[in-house]
Amino acid sequence: MRPAASLQLVPVASFFDTRPAFTHQSRPVSPTKTEDAFPEFAARELLEDVSPVSPSRRLCSVVAHPFHITPPFPSIVLPVVSPLALGAFILRAPGSDGAQWEEDETGEQDAEVTGVALHSDVDKGDGSIKYILSGEGASSIFIIDENTGDIHATKRLDREEQAYYTLRAQALDRLTNKPVEPESEFVIKIQDINDNEPRFLDGPYTAGVPEMSPVGTSVVQVTATDADDPTYGNSARVVYSILQGQPYFSVEPKTGVIKTALPNMDREAKDQYLLVIQAKDMVGQNGGLSGTTSVTVTLTDVNDNPPRFPRRSYQYNVPESLPVASVVARIKASDADIGANAEMEYKIVDGDGLGVFKISVDKDTQEGIITIQKDLDFEAKTSYTLRIEAANKDADPRFLSLGPFSDTTTVKIIVEDVDEPPVFSSPLYPMEVSEATQVGNIIGTVAAHDPDSSNSPVRYSIDRNTDLERYFNIDANSGVITTAKSLDRETNAVHNITVLAMESQNPSQVGRGYVAITILDINDNAPEFAMDYETTVCENAQPGQVIQKISAVDKDEPSSGHQFYFSLTTDTTNNHNFSLKDNKDNTASVLTRRNGFRRQEQSVYYLPIFIVDSGSPSLSSTNTLTIRVCDCDADGVAQTCNAEAYVLPAGLSTGALIAILACVLTLLVLILLIVTMRRRKKEPLIFDEERDIRENIVRYDDEGGGEEDTEAFDMTALRNLNVIRDTKTRRDVTPEIQFLSRPTFKSIPDNVIFREFIWERLKEADVDPCAPPYDSLQTYAFEGNGSVAESLSSLDSLSSNSDQNYDYLSDWGPRFKRLADMYGTGQEGLYS
Repeated sequence: MRPAASLQLVPVASFFDTRPAFTHQSRPVSPTKTEDAFPEFAARELLEDVSPVSPSRRLCSVVAHPFHITPPFPSIVLPVVSPLALGAFILRAPGSDGAQWEEDETGEQDAEVTGVALHSDVDKGDGSIKYILSGEGASSIFIIDENTGDIHATKRLDREEQAYYTLRAQALDRLTNKPVEPESEFVIKIQDINDNEPRFLDGPYTAGVPEMSPVGTSVVQVTATDADDPTYGNSARVVYSILQGQPYFSVEPKTGVIKTALPNMDREAKDQYLLVIQAKDMVGQNGGLSGTTSVTVTLTDVNDNPPRFPRRSYQYNVPESLPVASVVARIKASDADIGANAEMEYKIVDGDGLGVFKISVDKDTQEGIITIQKDLDFEAKTSYTLRIEAANKDADPRFLSLGPFSDTTTVKIIVEDVDEPPVFSSPLYPMEVSEATQVGNIIGTVAAHDPDSSNSPVRYSIDRNTDLERYFNIDANSGVITTAKSLDRETNAVHNITVLAMESQNPSQVGRGYVAITILDINDNAPEFAMDYETTVCENAQPGQVIQKISAVDKDEPSSGHQFYFSLTTDTTNNHNFSLKDNKDNTASVLTRRNGFRRQEQSVYYLPIFIVDSGSPSLSSTNTLTIRVCDCDADGVAQTCNAEAYVLPAGLSTGALIAILACVLTLLVLILLIVTMRRRKKEPLIFDEERDIRENIVRYDDEGGGEEDTEAFDMTALRNLNVIRDTKTRRDVTPEIQFLSRPTFKSIPDNVIFREFIWERLKEADVDPCAPPYDSLQTYAFEGNGSVAESLSSLDSLSSNSDQNYDYLSDWGPRFKRLADMYGTGQEGLYS
């Protein structure tokens, strides 16, 4: 094979009235082969437009590669892009005058779109050489004429799916099927056409721009992509334009940046705009493909509107009894802005109520809340005037020229007179009284007055909920408080009572005053042991051994400043067992005076101790210390004491404990017996077998029905074949005859019953001479024993040959009309 190439240029139709035409329909070109590669060569051909209307640009392209056309036009330059052992390249060079390419990049099916022909020098044209094609798309997309070497495309090609195909071609001897030339490889590049419109992959867009922005403020950038080849022609060169949104916005044609086109766009006038942006390829020329997207632009708020009060003045009426911190009024200045730009601050800038009222802002509603700081008094002042200012919290300096971003209004507050309750001269009256005060003595006085102009007389009383024990009384007219009963500081040291003051003319108006009465202490409580002491002494104790250290307490004041004196009573001064030593620090020590204590002789000793306090007058008391004798170890630790030590503190003897336990046990037995008797069910003496439940079916003796209604499987029929209904047994009498049927099978499983039943029937069949000569399971339907009244199905009808007379059925009433008609003498109309 020798590399040779011929260029055949095929004319392409124009979309205008005349087609561009090549000066030559075909021209062969032979490049010079070098050792490494083919040099560039050019086939220059003029493409003329014979249109008499308007001369156009002449554009040429090569549909099939490995060659491509290089401008400038109208010459066609075909540099070789790869060395191929091909005979001829049939390249279509479509011509266009700039309006529209007629040639599709995919070509027509079975047309020589790629137009490549293989030829071997060995091929003499006698059919002895065949050509084969392999590689990407061979046989499926590209086929080769094995006789001529022409390569054809079998279906449409799409560059966006695959831009290159690598193929291998070879010439074979048809008889031997051996190659006559080395295999050649070549690449087919699919040349692009404009068959994809631009697409906005991120649309639709949303964006925001501050209101009042200057012209040219960037809003957002939109981007469209074109799947066509950006390196070839203008198929992927996109320009942007705005279809909807003028004159407010514009778009940069090349970058897609959307900008504001008008100044001072006001959000309060219109806060949202819908833009439609178009992206068109072919640099926006006619015939280019386009795509659109929408852009929603929202104007964000800026602080360009000052607050304004809707009214120049306000007036509110409030009662003088309104408590402090109560809300008097709410006022609000309107602001066309939103969010943080509408946040406001209120303040009182002038007026005669600067110290009486204050104003704050409600962050949720941006209202100014006027509240009371001091009590109002109609008798002192009847009205107040406030000048209130509202201003934006954060003003934008760019818009200060538009005017002051604050506003003022006047608020007049009128105080209304109300009938007020009496008022005490002091909110709290502290008083003191000795607990030794006699009943009826004066403790103190409270005073209240009517604040209204009428100045009605006031009457006093004590709220008994605060003085439940009624220790005190008060004079209704003067307010003098006196004692009503004896006082005890140790019971209640401070009495907090509430005094009520009401108008004589209007008792519903009640004022409250609070009195704290402190009870002063006197020395009226004798000292006593600080605790209950449990004192023990060992049998082997030595004389002079300290066995207990005691202390005392006094309920009188001061709680920790008393001085106590300890001694033995006069009748135990000569005690030979124990002695007492006053330690002079409000404690005393108990000591043994001898040894040889014996539990068997005396297990408990009682030691009276005399305690005197230092009060004026001094008080004393005698307290008894109980000392128990115990068996101790070598270290003096008590091991065993007399059992009485555990009984006597509780005040009970051993006999008493035994009696109590016996009573408790008797009571428990009695309760258990009552519960047992209550739980025991009362059963009838007569046991009625007919009331026994058979499986899950309860027997009922109802009228109606026949064999078809009662024929069912009966388990008890198998368990007890001989049903005895007449015999009744008493539960309290042992029966002389025990029935074997029911007790025998009561606890036997059902499968055993069936098995025995079948064996019995099998034995009967074995001895039955009329039975068939082979064993088989028989079907038995047990219907139970016969009834005295027999079943309804056994009744004879009137038409049967029966001697029975059923005329008496007519005397039984309407309920037996049907039977009387069936079996009676046939009297008609008896019950009609």
